Amino acid sequence: MRTAILVDGGFYRKRAFAIAGDITAKERAEELYSYCKRHLWEKKNKKDFFEHELYRIFYYDCPPSSKKIYHPLLRSTIDLGKTDIYKWANEFFDELSKKRKVALRMGTLSDALAHYNLKKDTVKMLINGKKTIEDLTENDFSIFIDQKGVDMKIGLDIASLAYKKQVDQIVLISGDSDFVPASKLARREGIDFILDSLGEKVKDDLSLHIDGLKTHIDSIKPTNKTQLLTTDL
Repeated sequence: MRTAILVDGGFYRKRAFAIAGDITAKERAEELYSYCKRHLWEKKNKKDFFEHELYRIFYYDCPPSSKKIYHPLLRSTIDLGKTDIYKWANEFFDELSKKRKVALRMGTLSDALAHYNLKKDTVKMLINGKKTIEDLTENDFSIFIDQKGVDMKIGLDIASLAYKKQVDQIVLISGDSDFVPASKLARREGIDFILDSLGEKVKDDLSLHIDGLKTHIDSIKPTNKTQLLTTDL
């Protein structure tokens, strides 16, 4: 069985960080590559496994922003192009691009309206009186920058792979129900469509239109490293 693996990059990076913490760009690229390849192995019986043929790993994401944004708590402008996350992201994409049979599909960031937001947990704590304005720190804020073109590229690639009969199976690593039309199309074309939501609960309308829900989340090993500045992409 020929298999294509499609990775919603922003989703994977968030989930991998939540599970394993912060690691170097090279380590995260290795982790992602190894994780994807685990989907190629399938049980034949209780003792034996067989390996699917990898068509390609498609990774979808956006390059990091180098915009300068005003921080409301620090009351100063932050140059994102000089942050650790900017350097980390570029190194991560560079490492991924060197992997065999990995194709990067990059969208764009609509950063004209980029801004800092209070994190959801911080807002809840403020409302519940568990935190005051005076208690706020930089860690209570995250950057919001809207992505453009990523979901469209994923949907188009699913349709292209299905119509051209280039693969027998598609594994989508994502938790977004926006891909329901694409998954329905692929299944109508005879594609075995597998979803990996990395342990996240999926909506009913998505689970109804896939051929299986499969994850190898236990293979992602936790670390004790600290968090870098992250964005709400």
